[in-house]
Amino acid sequence: MSALLRDNALAIAAYLLVAIPTLIRLSQENWSTEAGAHGPIVLATALWLLHHCMDELKARQTAPPPGWLMLLLLVPLVAAYALGRALDLLVIEAAAVVAFGYMLLVRRTGFGPLWARPFPFFYLAMLIPPPGWVIDGLTMGLQHMISNAAASLLSFFDYPVQREGVVILIAQYQLLVEDACSGMNSLFGLIAISLFYIYLLHRADWKHSLALLIAILPISIFVNLIRVLVLILITYYFGDAVAQGFIHNFAGILLFALSLSLMVLTDLIIRRFFRTDEVKAV
Repeated sequence: MSALLRDNALAIAAYLLVAIPTLIRLSQENWSTEAGAHGPIVLATALWLLHHCMDELKARQTAPPPGWLMLLLLVPLVAAYALGRALDLLVIEAAAVVAFGYMLLVRRTGFGPLWARPFPFFYLAMLIPPPGWVIDGLTMGLQHMISNAAASLLSFFDYPVQREGVVILIAQYQLLVEDACSGMNSLFGLIAISLFYIYLLHRADWKHSLALLIAILPISIFVNLIRVLVLILITYYFGDAVAQGFIHNFAGILLFALSLSLMVLTDLIIRRFFRTDEVKAV
């Protein structure tokens, strides 16, 4: 490992000069939001995976690609990075920085490690924040689904509730089912952490892994439905100021923990009733 660092000190230093400002931007603009709160966890666990797999990655080394191919790949990446910095497009900038890291590895080890252990590199790419148009497109459908389900449930229990699109009307209050309550924000974090969990324990059992992946979306929607219901009821009984204050912000942390707990419970149920084999090797 030390020899690898020593032999590539200049390239690593150049990469850090590019990557550190982007990581700072990510921490300020993305990781501080609910949608990107999983970023530091992804970074730490991805680096741990790469370190843990280092001996195997070195054993899978192949001949590095020719210089002309590296240059051919480098030029559009430099252009994308410059575009992201100039136009303040964090998605493009972060994607370019992650790709630079892949190129640094390929320059040293060839493509062999990427083919041998693709997951850590794919997982690291989850540091890239999804484009705004993707979030907007997916969020709107979840907003309508959750607002409709919440209004229907409360109406069944005789609460004075009505729904107009994604606006919930209860008593004298109007509540907008925002992106934070639509399931989309917690969904990205839940996908990232669940993938890490599945890779560690069940990657050799594709049926078990597929079942857990399928469970991510309904778990996220169910938990966020609970969140919306709780916030509506708090607003109804205690007022809008209480619901939109500390409880609204703290609810995200609690319900994300609930999402992870339900994912682990789903895993235990699958193992209990379907007798899948457990794989713990990393």
